[in-house]
Amino acid sequence: MRRDVDAGRLRAFLRALGATARAETTLYLTGGATALLYGWRPGTIDVDLKLEPDRDEVLRALPRLKEELEMNVELASPMLDRGLVAPARLRELHAAIEPLLYRFPSVDPPTFRASLEAALSGR
Repeated sequence: MRRDVDAGRLRAFLRALGATARAETTLYLTGGATALLYGWRPGTIDVDLKLEPDRDEVLRALPRLKEELEMNVELASPMLDRGLVAPARLRELHAAIEPLLYRFPSVDPPTFRASLEAALSGR
């Protein structure tokens, strides 16, 4: 039985995992792990993540780190793969928030839109 993950253990996992990457890789967290980093909850039962692009050295490190840190880690794919998101509705929601993105200086609206379109087209 693996222990629940708290913010400190999550950060330790992310540092260890990042140390294994030999090239630039983006790691996306979903679910409870994201809530931990925002301080919205104290723990989660697992870490759901997505790598872009997949890196063999990082994927090979996952089983070892799961054991060493006694945590559950799952590879998550976008909900698009499971048909849980309607692309047209997602575009509508994006259009609704796009004029408000100025409130988030770290978000570049054209890049955000391009990322959305890439995800919806499967690129």
